[in-house]
Parts: sequence; structure tokens; C-alpha cells
Amino acid sequence: MEPELALAQAHGIELVMAQCRTEDEVISAARDADALLVQYAPISARVLKALPRLRVIGRYGVGVDTVDTTTATRQGVAVCNVPDYGTEDVSDHAIALAMALTRAVPRLDRQIRAGRYDYADGRPIHRTCEQVFGVMGLGLIGSATARKAKGIGFKVIGYDPLRQPGGTTEHGVEVVTWSELLRRSDILSIHVPLTDQTHHLLGSESIGQMKRGAKIVNTARGGIIETPALISAVRSGHLSGAALDVFEQEPVPFDSPLLDLPNVVMTPHISWYSEESFVELKSRTIQNVIDVLEGSSPRNIYNPEVLV
Repeated sequence: MEPELALAQAHGIELVMAQCRTEDEVISAARDADALLVQYAPISARVLKALPRLRVIGRYGVGVDTVDTTTATRQGVAVCNVPDYGTEDVSDHAIALAMALTRAVPRLDRQIRAGRYDYADGRPIHRTCEQVFGVMGLGLIGSATARKAKGIGFKVIGYDPLRQPGGTTEHGVEVVTWSELLRRSDILSIHVPLTDQTHHLLGSESIGQMKRGAKIVNTARGGIIETPALISAVRSGHLSGAALDVFEQEPVPFDSPLLDLPNVVMTPHISWYSEESFVELKSRTIQNVIDVLEGSSPRNIYNPEVLV
């Protein structure tokens, strides 16, 4: 908490730290708070209504799906995030996961440790220049991932509901329809926020439209994929693998079938992390909060109408 403490003290703000996982724990710890700094703690309508002094919420990260933004806005509570702090880090991680799948790195590593030394343990491996890399969501992170995938040699296509199919992005990425993205992608990398519209967007029906042997990479939010559908598709061989940094339930339960699938690569929701992004995230999150408390406009705010 060093960056937050330093900035809080410089502005005469008392910073109280609490580990909260439930609504009751948040209410108990923050009943008299003017501001909240939160990551995964649930900030529901019930929590918001129990915090009458609250003026601003600073969310560590890009997504605000842990906050009831409708109720916050109705109550005049500013919700701030940091949408661009981890663009390079998350896109780097997405590419790393995609290449780990493409070159069968985790599988071959495990085989060597088990005493085997045979290229066939990684088959099939295909050249990147023969593979189509599909990007789901062409915002900051998706666009950065597309640019990097293109630099490696993949043929890159992308889908975004705000972009007209048939054109190209500034980096020369072909913009396609949703159905075409599913049909053509050898690797599908997810870069959309979790909303009511994207929840379980990749379920049994949409995964079924993907080509046999395709792979999925998810560094966005776990709830975008319907987990049982993913497990079924990997088990059946319809998907040849998946690389996941995010999950519907975090941490991943010890009895999750995902843990028994050798062609599923997992990391513990760390795509956002680098030493540089860590400091930037902490500093900018509290600075947004300080700006609201001091009556100025924060650099990033999800619901700017509350400051009007």
C-alpha cells in the first residue's frame, strides 16, 4: 500500500485497510467512509445504501463489474477505474498464453520432467503464419494484442460491436462479423468487459461454431465463457486447448475439472501485473479518489454525470 499511503498522507486523508470478501464485511469496515478503494469486494446496492457518507469508489483495474454502478450513480457516488494502466501487460500475457498453446510449451515441459524426450508429445504444432488469430473486442487491450499477434506472423482478424465489418483497423487488422470470427479463428483471444450482454457469450452454441481444433485464450473475465461448455469442448477434442488467466470462480476450486485437462493452461489472474503496472495502478486509483474528494475532475471516471 506504499503509493496509496504516501498520496493519502500528502492530502490529509486517513487510509484504513480492511480485508473484505462479503457485503457484511464491507459494510462493517466502511460504514463511515467517504471513499472506497476496492478490487474484488462486492459493492452491491445493499452495500451502497448502507454507506451514507460515501462519495467515490476507486476500483483497482479496468472492469467495474464488482460495483453496482446503477445504484452508485443514482446515489451520486462517483465510480472511478483505471482503464488503460495494463494495456501492454495484459496484451503481453495474452500473446504469451497463445504461444504457450501454439508451441505446446507446458505440455512438453511436463513430459521432460516425467522422463520423456519426444517431439511427438507436442503434436500437432502449426506455424503461426498458417494460423488465424481472432481478437474478440478491439478496445485498447484487444488492439494491442492484435498488433502484437500480427507482428509474430499470425493472420489477425477482429470483431467489435462498435466497428463495422469489412474494414480494417489502424494496424491493418481485418474487422469481421461475430459469426465469421468464430468460424475462422484458430486462436480466439477474448478482450471484452463482462456485462449482461457478454455473460456466457462463449457457450455451447458459440463454441460449437468454432472450427475443430481451435483454441481459446481468456485474459478478460471468467464469466464470458460458460465453463462447463468449455470443459466439454476440450474433452471432446472440438477445442484442442484453452489458456485461462480468469475464471468464473476465483480461486479455481480444487475439484474443478479444468485442473485435470492437460491441454488447458492456467495462470492466477495476473495478466495485469508487472512491477511497472503495479505501481501505476495503485497510484492512479487513489489519485482518482483524491480528485473527487477535492472537487476536481479525475482522470478516469465511469459515471461522469454524477459530477455535473
